[in-house]
Amino acid sequence: MDIEREKIDFDVLFVGGGPASLAGAIRLMQLARKKNISLEVALIEKGTDIGSHALSGAIMNPVTLKELLPDFLERQCPIEATVRRDEFYFLTGNGHYRIPIIPRYMHNKGFYIISLSRFAKWLGGIAEDLGVNIFPGFAGKEVLYAEDQKTISGIRTGDKGLGKDGQPKSNFEPGIDLMAKVTVFGEGARGSLVQDVSKKLDIFDNKMPQIFETGIKEVIQLPENNYFAFSKGNDIHTFGYPLGLSTPGGGFIYEIKDNQVAIGFLVGLCYQDPTLDLYDEFIKFKQHPFVSGIIKDGKVLEQGARTVSTGGYFTIPQLAVDGGVFVGGCASMQNTPGLKGIHVSMKSGMLAAKAIMEAFEKSAFTRETLGIYQNMFENSWLKEEIFEGRNFSQALSKKGLMKFIHLGAQYFTKGRGLQAKMPIEEDYGTLNPAKGNAEDVRPVHEKKTFDGVLYIDKLTGVYLSKTMHREDQPSHIVIHDENLCVNECFNTYQSPCTRFCPGDVYEIETDEKTSQRRLKLNPSNCLHCKTCDIKDPYRNITWTCPEGGEGPGYMML
Repeated sequence: MDIEREKIDFDVLFVGGGPASLAGAIRLMQLARKKNISLEVALIEKGTDIGSHALSGAIMNPVTLKELLPDFLERQCPIEATVRRDEFYFLTGNGHYRIPIIPRYMHNKGFYIISLSRFAKWLGGIAEDLGVNIFPGFAGKEVLYAEDQKTISGIRTGDKGLGKDGQPKSNFEPGIDLMAKVTVFGEGARGSLVQDVSKKLDIFDNKMPQIFETGIKEVIQLPENNYFAFSKGNDIHTFGYPLGLSTPGGGFIYEIKDNQVAIGFLVGLCYQDPTLDLYDEFIKFKQHPFVSGIIKDGKVLEQGARTVSTGGYFTIPQLAVDGGVFVGGCASMQNTPGLKGIHVSMKSGMLAAKAIMEAFEKSAFTRETLGIYQNMFENSWLKEEIFEGRNFSQALSKKGLMKFIHLGAQYFTKGRGLQAKMPIEEDYGTLNPAKGNAEDVRPVHEKKTFDGVLYIDKLTGVYLSKTMHREDQPSHIVIHDENLCVNECFNTYQSPCTRFCPGDVYEIETDEKTSQRRLKLNPSNCLHCKTCDIKDPYRNITWTCPEGGEGPGYMML
């Protein structure tokens, strides 16, 4: 159907309200003021507020923040705590061993423990004060191109008020065409618009595939006399149980304000067992005697989930195209060995801002002029830091002794290891066929495990994430062939979507009379983690943005 759409012109448009886009927008406005150049800059965010979809560990190296805003403390930057001492543990089934030597890239003493949602909201306020037009509740749905079909000219936001059949309802609002000389993509890991750009402009040509981890995180209220009241360390990382040593992943526990802790567990999506349930692994981690002793008598206040791009340097796309640049998680900006992405994402946004300013001074916005960003990246400490972890995820995916041989060699050779460029297999292709019957696969934890206070089930977690979606809209989760799901995938892999989704979006129902199976979707439960888009073994699931303003409503994560 032909729809008349409003068109708004900007000089620069940032897509996504995470630390990369926000730092980039702030730096761009700082540079514009310094050079006395007037720019119309906009930033759109699909969440209802800046920060409502922001989730991370989060320990932040303040190096970039000090560069961007030297007076950040005077500006009341929302810091939860300062790391006093790092603690690193190997967990067995019932025991734990403290690792006496902590790898150099995990030395966090003096760094800041933050809530990324609160931090993003704070950055958003500063960006607004500098003149950035911020539009929360607007989801980028389509990339717009100039007549040559290779120059990005802006973004179309999603229509609102569509019924389940895709037809306009009485409250229909057409999406808006936001036009810009430069569009900055800062969507975070597995950005849907970046996936579309890659199909058209081959930005991942000759690059290794991006790979991911999924993290589930909670904020827990503890009693007054808790572990951290008596411990010198307030930054705890674990590995081993429950995943063992074959599957990458591990847990963290960070002290935050008001007798609260941030606790989380990450699983590398290269795992091979199709019956592995990510949420079950998180619960098993929480119930380990060491961890349960720390969080004893606590109450979960908020929960969420998100994927992290962990592939490293060789998975970074081309950083500039005609009319566009890529920053942050969608561009694989992550210090994977150090488990930190905030400061590197912010730095990528700041480098992009500098390149954009130079492009405006030349009045040219081509791949060549914006490509200065690529050159700046390659000659910065940012590249050096990410480059050291270039083979880290590949080493973690190895089995047995070889894992530690590779990791040890990389540690002493600043990342090279035994092989200069270790190959990566895409996460969707790593599952082994399931053993036994699908009916034999049951959740590890029965209902009695969940007390509704400290140990909560998936649906309670969705509730505590404040996730909201309008029920009568087209599903933003696209299943291309449902028969494939209920037949081939069910028979081969026992429907792993019902286990890798932390929000119970996917269910397989069987008709008792006919024994016919069907896939039941609960898209209103979606946490926007995008695990399904990454891990589905048949690439039969495509995650797209729902209406703007929907999804999680994080306030503490």
